Amino acid sequence: MEHELVITERGRRSGLPITVAVHATGRGMAAGGCRLEHYPHWRDGLDDALRLSAAMTGKCAVAGLPLGGGKTVVTLPDRRAPAPAARRDLLHDVGDVIASLDGRYATGPDVGTGPDDMTVIAERTRHVFCRPRSAGGSGDSSPHTAAGVLAALRTVCADRFGSADLAGRSFAILGLGRVGAHIAALLAAAGARLIAADVDTARRVVAARHGATWVSPRDCLTAAVDVLVPAALGGLLTAASVPALRCAAIAGPANNQLDAAGTAGLLHERGILWAPDIAVSAGGLIHATAVELLHETPERAAARVHGIGDTLAAILNTARTDAVSPATVVDQLVARSLGPVGSRPKPASGKSSPPADAAGTVTRPAMTSWPSAGSRDRP
Repeated sequence: MEHELVITERGRRSGLPITVAVHATGRGMAAGGCRLEHYPHWRDGLDDALRLSAAMTGKCAVAGLPLGGGKTVVTLPDRRAPAPAARRDLLHDVGDVIASLDGRYATGPDVGTGPDDMTVIAERTRHVFCRPRSAGGSGDSSPHTAAGVLAALRTVCADRFGSADLAGRSFAILGLGRVGAHIAALLAAAGARLIAADVDTARRVVAARHGATWVSPRDCLTAAVDVLVPAALGGLLTAASVPALRCAAIAGPANNQLDAAGTAGLLHERGILWAPDIAVSAGGLIHATAVELLHETPERAAARVHGIGDTLAAILNTARTDAVSPATVVDQLVARSLGPVGSRPKPASGKSSPPADAAGTVTRPAMTSWPSAGSRDRP
């Protein structure tokens, strides 16, 4: 097991399985979003938390943040959003689990949550970021994520086409949620040609607002464009999908775009430049944690976000010099930042943390099935 600490606990109020995975804290406290998502089984949510928290360690390391990686995943029993009262109970349960770690991990928004939810979690723990500005936080992170993506896209165009100018370049934006919509606005303002898609057809109006041609998600993925911009859930780049791609480059904010590490090699073999997502998508994390956790000025935080372009340029230059894929360069960078396993600093245990074994795994009685809706007991 490579994670320092993993907890899966049934919420006292909600009865829902809550997993908090802390991957590494050698560089500083762990940071990562709180995801509310339906999974077939709570163990699938646990698997996602393990994968996403490890990616957060890499994202923080590549961004140069003195933070480690963590993630919260709440497994919802179906795809319906919880009712307001139930949602509040659930978020309080999340806050209680995070509070028990006593500063080892802080959470922010992710799929299924937003800044207002962070305010509710903050009623149970102070280890939270991306609260609304009215609540003393840094506000919605999506504009800063989009700003970082734009910086990365300029770098990608400079590397692939010889100019950072986005005017006249074609982009396929797959996903028009909060971040995708901001990216569409920024690219349209820069004079780019856009096509766009989303599983939610109501987002067609967003595409029209920014002059983007609306297509199906499948057609967007395989469009003949300069750059594909994945801005929805991950896992879309697979051994099956890569042969159908017709783009010259891929760069976007979706996390975990590759279904497996080997897919990066398939893209490299096809001559498709893939900008590693942990570098491209870091703008929101950088801004929020710099302001709220590291207490830097907004100006310094903004400079960090725009530095994503320089970070990506260094990765691409190294990849070209070493004749390897950008993914390989990132893997090497993250490994160096963590150091050998035996030499990594041991994380400080929170005073109120639950008992853990030598591997750092919190012992909880197992949940073998879905908790009943009215359950208030911990597993």
